[in-house]
Amino acid sequence: MQFNIHTQTVDIGNGRTATIETGKLARQADGSVVVRVGNCMILATAVASEEPKEGIDFFPLTVEYQEKFAAAGRIPGSFHRREGRASDYEILICRIVDRAIRPMFADNFVNDTQVLLYLISADENVEPDSLVGLAASAALSISSIPFEGPISEVRVTKIGEQFVVNPTPKEAESATLNIILAGTIDNILMVEGEAQEASEADLVNAIKAGHEIIIKQCQAQIELQQKCGKAKVEVPTPEEDETLKQKVKDFAEARIQAIAKSATGKHERKAAFKQIKEDFLATISEEELETFNKTLFSKYYSKLEKTTIRNVVLTDKIRLDGRKTDEIRPLNMEVDVLPTPHGSALFTRGETQSLTTVTLGSKTSEQMIDKAEELTYNKFILHYNFPPFSTGEVKMLRGTSRREVGHGNLAMRSLKQIMPKDDENPYTVRVVSDILESNGSSSMATVCAGSLALMDAGIPFKKHVSGIAMGMISEEGKYAILSDILGDEDHLGDMDFKVTGTKDGICGVQMDLKIDGLSYEVLAEALEQARKGRLHILSAMEACIPAYRPDLKPQTPRAESINIPKELIGAVIGPGGKIIQDIQEKTNTEITIEEVKEKGIGIVTVLSNNKENMLAAWKRIKAIVAVPEVGQVYEAEVKSIMPYGAFVEFMPGKQGLLHISEIDHKRLENMDGIFKEGDTVSVKLVEIDNKTGKFKLSRKAILPKE
Repeated sequence: MQFNIHTQTVDIGNGRTATIETGKLARQADGSVVVRVGNCMILATAVASEEPKEGIDFFPLTVEYQEKFAAAGRIPGSFHRREGRASDYEILICRIVDRAIRPMFADNFVNDTQVLLYLISADENVEPDSLVGLAASAALSISSIPFEGPISEVRVTKIGEQFVVNPTPKEAESATLNIILAGTIDNILMVEGEAQEASEADLVNAIKAGHEIIIKQCQAQIELQQKCGKAKVEVPTPEEDETLKQKVKDFAEARIQAIAKSATGKHERKAAFKQIKEDFLATISEEELETFNKTLFSKYYSKLEKTTIRNVVLTDKIRLDGRKTDEIRPLNMEVDVLPTPHGSALFTRGETQSLTTVTLGSKTSEQMIDKAEELTYNKFILHYNFPPFSTGEVKMLRGTSRREVGHGNLAMRSLKQIMPKDDENPYTVRVVSDILESNGSSSMATVCAGSLALMDAGIPFKKHVSGIAMGMISEEGKYAILSDILGDEDHLGDMDFKVTGTKDGICGVQMDLKIDGLSYEVLAEALEQARKGRLHILSAMEACIPAYRPDLKPQTPRAESINIPKELIGAVIGPGGKIIQDIQEKTNTEITIEEVKEKGIGIVTVLSNNKENMLAAWKRIKAIVAVPEVGQVYEAEVKSIMPYGAFVEFMPGKQGLLHISEIDHKRLENMDGIFKEGDTVSVKLVEIDNKTGKFKLSRKAILPKE
């Protein structure tokens, strides 16, 4: 069989290229490509249903990403030994692709559309998450689906003073800024990533560097489309009723303006807008109601409401709740709000509220992350929960949503930048944010509440991290940048982005753009306004709790760690774990040992709620790992008696001869009646023979001379 294969080579930055191939795999999909860099291969398919989905006013797009374990030569670690539900890592990649491609489909296209992405071959030197956007866009571009791309995505890092696009995973380890960037030839669509307190200028320059490569990747897709792309499906022009549209405008526009300027609360505003629609419907006679198109009415009213509110903001500089464009909602925060958790905080900003807790555990509580390429462990965990009551709604509870995973990840990577290093923090740390109220940017409330709760828990968290959600409205050359946006402002704006950081720089960013031609100058202005808002919130947080507590709370388990030579790990564990289990049982403590091969050490950690128990455990451990020191006095146990002296154990596993001449200042003729086995005797380590390793011990060296 002959395959009709087409390939295209594309620059991905950092001196590397990718190949896009189509025509060999998954040929029954509407669009199918394989993107390959090194040994990393990603299969992307795109299929849309032939008929539009009736009765909906949104685009039914599904994006799925899955890493095949066989791609890395591994068998899944699950009970069933097969790939299961999407991991958080896979969900986050789905969200990155979805956010980039969703705005790029033809208006009024409502056919069910599915983009499936699979890692079918892995390469330890290639990050697949920086290639999935390219793969998805290429599959859509050559298909008949009315996709108005292409787009592409790249990873941009700052390593030293250089901005490196799509570095290897090893190179990225030393990066101080690490973002995923999506865009078209002309515009930036999406930014998400983290940084070690980067400047706003660094973020803008990173975006510029990444966009240069995105342009090349988009041009390569256009060339591939010209070679083998299918004709795009024509989307039918939607039904319009200009008379109804004008009637809705005449009836509702002035009333919408009045509500937009009234500075009411979220629920009052929602009720007022609902009343406008009900009042309009009340003007329709029963005869007209039989042919009245409610779908068109809802469409016209929603568009009018959005346009009217936007114009009020742009023209009158009045926001829905009456604030100025750069004004932050009222703040209220407190720590130690719950008596039992190891740390807690309640953060309220306007009508958004997060109750956040911190729990400290041992190494055994670390999160296992089983990816196709590797099995790793994570000791800093953040979970974000968004129950329906937080918005006054009733919804089915179906487990953690993709939105919750994404928001929690943004907060986690922001706080992680300031978390102490492992050798400064022996704990596994779990932060949980429960959103109790929401009207805009609960993820940023999670960052603030998480920072406060970590301080309250006594974690050596050096400085506060805050977050702020920003928005922008742009129309015909005029624009307004909005600080600390409401939920309604999120929906009606052209740009929404979230920035987290300390007083010294940016720690996390998530940005979605919905307009063409955003200049870097306007972006820099928006980031500067975000910085000022972030500092305002940080000032209030520092007033609440200026530094981490000097001591842990009484209910918090104490954890202490020491480093030991790796050759002594076995001595602490004992045969079959006998020694470590005995220490844990008799001292009622939890002991973990982690080998760090590259450093040639083992990290021993003891966890206990009782100080005396911890001291008892450490006494036994230190006795095992202690190194004999010449000149040190030890309490030794007599093990056996010989005519010429006694063999004594002065440290666990360390024995030496206490010669008869070293027992006393006076001469002893024999050992009769001097010691018996099991006696305890104080001895001084006088010398260690470097050749034989034997220990010379003396009792008379610590006795007063006669």
